[in-house]
Amino acid sequence: MHYCIDFITFKNQNLSPYRFVTAYMEYNKSLIKRKRIRIGDISISYLSSDVTPSQKNVVFVHGFPFNKNMWIPQLEALPANTGGIAVDVRGHGNSTMGHGFFSVDVFAKDLLVFLRKLGITQTVLCGVSMGGYIALRAYQIQPEIFSGLILSDTHSLADDNTAKLKRFDSIQSVLKNGKRAFSIGFVNNVFSTRSLAENREAIDLIKSSIRRNTETSICATLLALASRTDTTDSLKDISVPTLVIRGAEDRITTQEQAQLLVSNIPDAEYVEIPECGHLPNLEDAERFNSAMNTFLNRIKPL
Repeated sequence: MHYCIDFITFKNQNLSPYRFVTAYMEYNKSLIKRKRIRIGDISISYLSSDVTPSQKNVVFVHGFPFNKNMWIPQLEALPANTGGIAVDVRGHGNSTMGHGFFSVDVFAKDLLVFLRKLGITQTVLCGVSMGGYIALRAYQIQPEIFSGLILSDTHSLADDNTAKLKRFDSIQSVLKNGKRAFSIGFVNNVFSTRSLAENREAIDLIKSSIRRNTETSICATLLALASRTDTTDSLKDISVPTLVIRGAEDRITTQEQAQLLVSNIPDAEYVEIPECGHLPNLEDAERFNSAMNTFLNRIKPL
């Protein structure tokens, strides 16, 4: 399994040469290119695995508060006829914040403009956690451009009052204690027991991803998540094949929430990956990629 932490991490975190070398994990630069595009008030950074000719496309959207690098194992594993893009959401990774007023609706509309700018008129959309919220909202707005959905460790429900208050507490904690303390607590919550003991590469990647965000971006996104709309009523209108994935030990997304997607989306299938928490694409990339590619075989070529 190979991940990448940009050179900017070395610069911003003042890593020693030894720590930088140990933190940097190589990826296939001949396959995956780092690119940037301007849309509206922001500059979006993304990874692209260019395939020519491409019979299918997959666009990957990361969770909170991560970035596009979490999808490198999937970009490297796509079938030979399938192109892939992993995008940094506004205010995350190397994408700029713009006006700074975040919502899941804003993130979804950013994504749709991004796809139009790249001339992508048909794609499979894959999102984990917050990326799944964005995917469901983007499908609500413009369903005709999506040929399939992969929804990992996510759900369609809005936050209830308890969840809202928990996010507000997290904002206060970030403002008081900074993002380092936040990243430690977050990592302990998103990974399974086995991953915490054995998957140091994934843990280091996620810690670095969190710390590369500003406190302002983290807090703005927490408010966006607390205010997101409920998309459950529109699940019945999803007419494309949908794969719902969940880590069996996910402490954030429950099995009941995942099953709500499966039972309401007409053409949905469910895969649960054992010994994984909230990020099975990193915790067990082999199983995740196998489920992903089996699903992609169902999608009609462009």
